[in-house]
Amino acid sequence: MNSFSKSLRLMGNNFTITVVSEDRITADCHIDIAIAEIQRIEKLFTTFDPNSQTNLINEYAGIKPVVVDEEVFKLIERSITISNLTQGAFDITYGSIDKGLWNFDTNMTALPSHEIAKKMVYLINYRNIILNKEQLSVMLLNKGMRIGFGGIGKGYAAEMAKKKLVERNVLSGIINASGDLTTWGTQASGKPWTIGIAHPDHPSSAFSCLNISGKAIATSGNYEKCIIINGKKFSHTIDPKTGFPVTGIKSVTVISNNAELADAMATPIAVMGIKPGLFMIDQIPDLHCLIIDDKNQIYTSQNINLK
Repeated sequence: MNSFSKSLRLMGNNFTITVVSEDRITADCHIDIAIAEIQRIEKLFTTFDPNSQTNLINEYAGIKPVVVDEEVFKLIERSITISNLTQGAFDITYGSIDKGLWNFDTNMTALPSHEIAKKMVYLINYRNIILNKEQLSVMLLNKGMRIGFGGIGKGYAAEMAKKKLVERNVLSGIINASGDLTTWGTQASGKPWTIGIAHPDHPSSAFSCLNISGKAIATSGNYEKCIIINGKKFSHTIDPKTGFPVTGIKSVTVISNNAELADAMATPIAVMGIKPGLFMIDQIPDLHCLIIDDKNQIYTSQNINLK
């Protein structure tokens, strides 16, 4: 048995799909099934296709409910549950923040004013998502509200791709969605899958490693996407209550049994801060966390074993 991988761009991110198989041809068949599943999910949740269900919800914000697939409805439901759990630090209505406020793809040279930021965040409120279970309809209460699945979609897609492969009796593999990944089984050698935790100042090198066989892991860090204004680094992680980037934390790594949950929890922990974030994680079974602050101090939740 050997490991076979394929990397490609999906959902605006680099995905690498790895399976353990007897030969390349069989492996490629399995990998293509996983790719097709991720592409199917991308069509449902993308904001780049004007006809996607996500965009229809946004288009009719403040106007009328939109009937969606049960799959979309349930992901929105789970997103609201996580919003409640994190007291709004995770919020899929973050799409209401205009790209003009923080555009990390261009060279910003000055900070936006707190007044402008305040005006933009008033539309961010997961409590204003109205769900109708009988009709499977979703409505955003106010005009201008927008939802987006950037904080949970990659993990959901990875988990669904894994499910497809497990159903096909693929015994081992990894779905890696730009660092948010889920694993099952063992390496071709029989050893557990392990992952290096990137040093936030040197992302290409690892300072520690974790055994992650049968686990999912997600990392949110200010080294992934950031801007520097007047010599200060600003993370792409925005606090939905203030409209400003979070400070004090370089990276958050979450380990879970489920990639969707790991993906969704990494950013809100950075928003909540070290003590509240770790306290919350310690209340949730089978959820673990590692935080590095801006002074390179490492904090971990209970029962996490670094090597």
